Parts: sequence; structure tokens; C-alpha cells
Amino acid sequence: MNPNAPATKIELTLSAKNLKDSDVFSKSDPLCVIFEAFHSADAGLKYGERGRTECVKNCLNPEWNSKIIIDYMFEERQRMKFEIYDIDSGSQALSHHDFLGRAECDLADIVASPFSTLTLPLKDLKQKGTITIHAEEVNEGQTESMRFIVHGIGLDKKDFFGKSDPFLNIYRPVGDGTRQLVHRTEVIKRTLNPEWKPFSISVRALCQGDKNRDFIIECFDYDNDGGSRHDLIGITTATVNKLASGDITELELINEKKKAKKGKKYKNSGILRFELAKLEQEYTFLDFIHGGLELEFTVSVDFTASNGAVTVPSSLHFCNPHSSNEYQMAIKAVLEICQAYNKTKNFSAYGFGAQIPPSYAVSHLFPLNLNNSEVHGIEGVMQAYATSLRNTTLYGPTNFSPTINEAARKAAYYPPGGGKYQILLIITDGVISDMQQTKNAIIMASTLPLSVIIVGVGDADFDKMDELDSDDVLLTANGRTAKRDIVQFVPFRKFFKRGGMVSPYEQERLQYLLAKEVLAEVPTQIVSYMKANNIIPRPPQQYQQQQPDTMQMNQSPPYPTNGHQQNGNIYPSYAPANPPAYDEAMGPGVNMDQINVAFTNHVNVQASAPYF
Repeated sequence: MNPNAPATKIELTLSAKNLKDSDVFSKSDPLCVIFEAFHSADAGLKYGERGRTECVKNCLNPEWNSKIIIDYMFEERQRMKFEIYDIDSGSQALSHHDFLGRAECDLADIVASPFSTLTLPLKDLKQKGTITIHAEEVNEGQTESMRFIVHGIGLDKKDFFGKSDPFLNIYRPVGDGTRQLVHRTEVIKRTLNPEWKPFSISVRALCQGDKNRDFIIECFDYDNDGGSRHDLIGITTATVNKLASGDITELELINEKKKAKKGKKYKNSGILRFELAKLEQEYTFLDFIHGGLELEFTVSVDFTASNGAVTVPSSLHFCNPHSSNEYQMAIKAVLEICQAYNKTKNFSAYGFGAQIPPSYAVSHLFPLNLNNSEVHGIEGVMQAYATSLRNTTLYGPTNFSPTINEAARKAAYYPPGGGKYQILLIITDGVISDMQQTKNAIIMASTLPLSVIIVGVGDADFDKMDELDSDDVLLTANGRTAKRDIVQFVPFRKFFKRGGMVSPYEQERLQYLLAKEVLAEVPTQIVSYMKANNIIPRPPQQYQQQQPDTMQMNQSPPYPTNGHQQNGNIYPSYAPANPPAYDEAMGPGVNMDQINVAFTNHVNVQASAPYF
């Protein structure tokens, strides 16, 4: 997600029932005040007023007409407070009016509720009445896009020793006579008949929503010198309506300088043929949430020896009774936001890289509570984490692929239709030992409803992580390329300097900043998955009619388990239940044949997964 992109705007509509009657000779005249929390450097969390409804006269069951607009950001925990007052005068000071009650919740609790409607009890001395908040996304004309498949035919040759290297720039004219670039295609090397990859542009970006307004297409021959030195092949204009109607499928590229030079002999500098120019509905993350999308979460914690002995204060796993460590802060930061989008509040929690009881063999994937991977709530994850700290021995190496494969296996079980999406949080302190296998796992998982968030704690060199977080170029390995970007990596040290005690206010601020960074791309990744698989949101009224997440007993799992169980612990097939001792110089004693067989099975089974 572009960090500079505008936030989604949410319109809140409010009503209340059975309010306390504080007037002697008439009913109350209620008004609702909306507050949103913000982080203060000196005093922690504070609330600031975001808006007020109108006052409804003589009413204990008001339905306020005023709409309150709030910026919604999935990656932030947005705490809201609603206070209702009986208005006794024209004073703006709330202290001059009778307090009727308050309710608090997160904005995510509202948007993730059935029909995006949440009813809460009002809290005051007498605990009387309820407030109902309904959230609706504000449509600002960004719901349609234009899908293009464009080919060039007979373009002018611009290179002296070869053919052209053409690309397209598409511009929207601006009212002041300037223009704004809205899309640039890739460069196709050495051809006069290019076939560019399909692309989409929102109608708002293309023509400000005016489908009869011209936009400009310029075709250039790419020059390695860049800048303004790219050679213009030709220019044309079009409108959304003309292309979408199908009346026009080919446009001539005109080069005015060449035309002036050749005169009547000039015909054109090539043709743009529109194999597809189709208007499509653009759906947002909240469209899918309103349609019943549930987010499921898996946490995987690094228990390798590089974290330091857990009893030593310098250890990344050291548990100070007065302050959380980086692992605990990262878990809480992400899950506090994510739990609102899952009705069960259950999480899958794993560890990796430790020697685990009873045999104390090394495991690269084990339940964090050493019993069952599913735990309830953030507190359940924290308790499971404490269990592992007490009962395991930190070891190594730092292998990510077993965890990613397990999350992908779960995601592949989801019924088709986009009802569920898996988010995997990996928290690690070190350099990945199985980078090639991890790349393979990510590439294979890129076709599934899965996003991977990696948080780096401590002071290790995380440069290699940028290879996985492929924001600019899709991840490639062994001749395969990911279908989409599903990884986001953030080093905790970007916000947190180790050393010294962290105050509760500072800890909360750090968690806020970390969550904002690591979750920023998730909505875009979810929408990209849905779009790639032609999944549209279900109507909100079907929210409670979702398909059950069950499989027929005779149905083969669509994704390989690639593992076996021993003593209640999970061992991937390429991680032996009793592996050779870990050697610091040579790394783990892993059989490469086992890895290759497991990966081949992974690929073969994945091809028949239900999302294809």
C-alpha cells in the first residue's frame, strides 16, 4: 500500500435507545459527541473530539441525522469514544450539560461487525440505554476502473542499429493546461509490434470520473539515458466511453514533427490496438469485510540461540516483569488490531529453531504452547510464548520455510469464494538459513489467500529480507516468479532503540508505530488476491450465510502437510524428528533429497488447489 495514499473515509450514523430521562418536565434532548484517541508523547493515550450530532428534542430513542466522517486505516488501532449529553442550553461546553452515558470501542469493531453495525451498552452511574453505530464507506468515485490489453502494430523504428524498445505513458489533462501521468507500461525490448501486459487504471485517475473526457496516450522508444531523451514515437487521445463501447478498437499514433516533415506522404507512426478496454467494478478492502471476509492469523516466533539465553537481561527473549520485550510488543501490536476481523479470536501460534521436550530434538515448527497450535486471544498467545520460554532450549538454525508452508497449507483448505484470508506474522532476530527454500515457499504461496509479515527484532543484519519484500519487482527463484507481492518486512529498530526501561506510554506508542508499518500493505494484498481470482464481495445480507469451513472426509488436502507428528510436535518432512546436532559452521544436518522431494510434492499438489 502506498503510504501516501489517502485513507478510506467512513461515514458513521448513530442512534440510541432507552436513554436516561434527566429533565423534570420533559424528556431529554440528547446530543452525541464522538472522540478518537491519539498518542501523546508525555501522557500516553488521549481523546480528541471528532464531531457532534445535532440535538434531538424531547426524545429518549434518538436517531441522529448528522453523519460523522472518520478516516479509517486498517493498520492502526483507532479507539473511539461516544458520549451522550442532555443539552440544557446553547453552551458548547460539555460540562454545562447532563451526562447520559458513554461507550467505547475500536473503529475496527464497527466495520467488522455484521452489516457494519455495532450496538453497545452505555456506561454511567445507572448503566441505562444503548448506542448503535453504523459505518459505511464513503464512495468518492473510485469504484470503477478501466482494464486494458494493448498491442502496438507497425511502430516506427527509432534505434539506428535495431528496432524500437516501446513503452506507453498515459496522462490525464489537468484544468490549468498541464497534465498528470496516471500509468506507465513496461518497456518491450526490440520490437515494432509490442504486446504490453494487461493493466488497470481507476476511472477517477484516468478522467476524474468524466468518461467523455479525453486522456492522452504517448508511445516512446526507451533510451538508456532516460530523462527526456526517450524518443517519441507518437501520440493519440481517447475517452473511456469510446473505448468501452467497442466502437473504437484501433487508434493511430501521430508524430507531429514527422508529419510536418513528410507532409502528405505521412500516414501514421503506428497503431495501438485495444484487445481489451473494459470497465470493471473496483472493490475495496471494506467491501470484502462487509461481505463477511474473515481474517485468520498465525504467529511464528524465533527460538534460535542467537536471541541470547532467556535468563540474561540482554536476551531478546528476556521477560522483565515491568516491561515487555520486543517479541511481546510485536505480538501485541499486530494482534490487537487483527483480532477485530476474526469472530473466534483464535490464533495459530508456533515457534521454530528450538530443542523441544520430551526428546529435546530440534524442531523447525512446533506449537507455541507445546501442545496445540490454536490458542484463544492475545493472552493465549502470550501464555503459550511463556510456556515455550520455560520448557525449550534455544538452538537453530533460522528456517522460515516450514512455517510459511504450514500457513499456506491452511490457506489452501479455505473454501472458494473469498470468505477467509490468512495472515502470517513471523518474528525473528536473525538471518534466514533456508533462504532458497523460503523464496520457493513464498512464490508457491503467492497464489493463495495469504500475506506474510516479518518483523525483525534486535540488531542483526536484515539486508537479505529486502529480497523477500518485493515491492518493486516480484520475487523470482529457480525460474519461477511470484504471482503477487505477499511479504512485508519491518525491522523493529526502526522505531525502538534497545537499552533501558520502556515506559508504558512509550511501549504503547512503539506498538502503534510498528503495527501501522507492518499492516499497511495487507488491505492492498487482500484486494489484489481477490481481483486476480475474479472474486467479488458478497452482499452484506449474506454475511451470516457463509460456507462452513469443513472438508468432506474423502477429499484430499489441496496442499501437502509435508510433515509428521511425534510427541505432539509437528515436524516438516525435511526436518527429521531426530536431526543431527546443529553445527555452527556447517548448519543443520538436513537431507537435501528430502527437501527436493517435499518441494516437488508441494508443487504438484498445489496445482490442484481449489483456488485455481
